[in-house]
Amino acid sequence: MSAVNPAEPLIRIRDLSKAYQRGGQDIPVLLDIQMDVMAGDFVALMGPSGSGKSTLLNLIAGIDQPSRGTIEIGGVNIAHLSEGQLADWRAHNVGFIFQFYNLLPVLTALENVELPLLLTGLSARQRREHAEAALAMVRLTDRMDHYPNELSGGQQQRVAIARALVSDPTLIVADEPTGDLDRHTGEEVLSLLDELNRNLGKTIVMVTHDPKAAARARRMVHLEKGVLVDEDPITTAATTSPGKA
Repeated sequence: MSAVNPAEPLIRIRDLSKAYQRGGQDIPVLLDIQMDVMAGDFVALMGPSGSGKSTLLNLIAGIDQPSRGTIEIGGVNIAHLSEGQLADWRAHNVGFIFQFYNLLPVLTALENVELPLLLTGLSARQRREHAEAALAMVRLTDRMDHYPNELSGGQQQRVAIARALVSDPTLIVADEPTGDLDRHTGEEVLSLLDELNRNLGKTIVMVTHDPKAAARARRMVHLEKGVLVDEDPITTAATTSPGKA
């Protein structure tokens, strides 16, 4: 990713639409989305089930590609990248946090955190050092040799956060990161995300259905039936598509 101009949005989305084919018909999921996210922001994407929030997150993360429109991240229009280019871009620029952790049960916490670094040119020693540092950041140094089934849900999610951090990504995307956790453990995970945003300047885009989780973000944007609507006065950088609200 090229150097980011702090005066320009890190994420710049224009005229973004996404439709899936089902039975020969196009099923629209997102319609003419316009959205900016500045570097260092913490944005919560909210909306009812089926509103398109996870689809938008996947497009921002380069997991999926739009039907129309542009997604520029750090000056790179990822909508124009090939599958191979997207895979390389994701490996260097995006850290992923999922609701159900997605840890490999046969690997230790340390080995799970190391996984993204296998796509880099780092040596085995360097990979281990980076993974140990990431686990220290989420306060799990004493659990690095434990397997996922030996960890609590909150500890597993912290391993997942360490995995997301280990390659020092520009952007962290989180899909319902507290959805499988009890309230207390979820608050701990949200506090950790808040630390990463405020102390390390990590840009975070998080999907959540929980207003209390969304309140930990700096900005909330709301999706309704595939349209981005600005319902909260703090969401000034998000815009509603004309004629779509």
